[in-house]
Amino acid sequence: MPELPEVETIKNQLFEEILNDRIIDVIFLWDGILKGILVQDFKKRVLGRRIIDIKRRAKNLLIFLDSKDTIVVHFKLTGHVLLLEDKFQVNSYGSWEGENLPPVLKDSQNQFIRVIFKLASGRILAISDLRKFAYLKLFNEKDLDDFLREYGPEPFDENLTFEEFKKRIQNKKSPIKKVLMDQKVIAGIGNIYSDEALFEAKIHPLVLPSDISEEKILILFKAIKKVLKEALGRGGTSISDFRNIKGERGSFDLVRKVYRREGKPCLVCGALIQRIKIGGRSAHFCPVCQKK
Repeated sequence: MPELPEVETIKNQLFEEILNDRIIDVIFLWDGILKGILVQDFKKRVLGRRIIDIKRRAKNLLIFLDSKDTIVVHFKLTGHVLLLEDKFQVNSYGSWEGENLPPVLKDSQNQFIRVIFKLASGRILAISDLRKFAYLKLFNEKDLDDFLREYGPEPFDENLTFEEFKKRIQNKKSPIKKVLMDQKVIAGIGNIYSDEALFEAKIHPLVLPSDISEEKILILFKAIKKVLKEALGRGGTSISDFRNIKGERGSFDLVRKVYRREGKPCLVCGALIQRIKIGGRSAHFCPVCQKK
């Protein structure tokens, strides 16, 4: 699932490429991606509108229009965005077709196009999503504020001091792995980076926050920022489906320590990495470096 580093990568690239561009058409190959509004109403509100800003909040991509509406994209498990010249054809199944397709369009992870935005610059913004869990929503200013109010602070928010971080997690009754993924506690962290941050801090994923010393909480606070910063610098993680807007892979998966490495030796101590289920989600950890 695209988390903070992946969505931030997409946001940064789109900001450089499509700011001030206009949406001239929207083609839905699967209208189930649109939530809370009819296709015809969505088109009526976005066609001809200029893109005046692009931001990220938690795992959401926010595309601000000159009408004061905002398109919100949540990529869920397998969604990502491609920005291409408007010269490639997509069949009714959402797959690219035709001769002389560039290598990125032959990538199997880029073959599940659900919606295409045509831009005045002669390019298209295409959302690919294998599992069909990603969604688009359209908000006015008030409704957007209400929607975003549900999220906790961002990991790099200057207001998220160590004391605030400690207060937010310390009294939770769930395992620390689950707490870190709770978007109301801290926004943007999911399976990948909770695993990696807990390994960096040498904390077992099943430990309750109340059982973690203040010293260890400080180490975790710093580990979250360290792991996310490195992942951002590497353009995210592309173990399976994530691609950036050019259809390229991120490279954080080349340096991950525990996530999806079950059965492989720990890069620190050599013990075999284990995987357990916590609240329906997988947690990967070293049983030696992260003793419970």
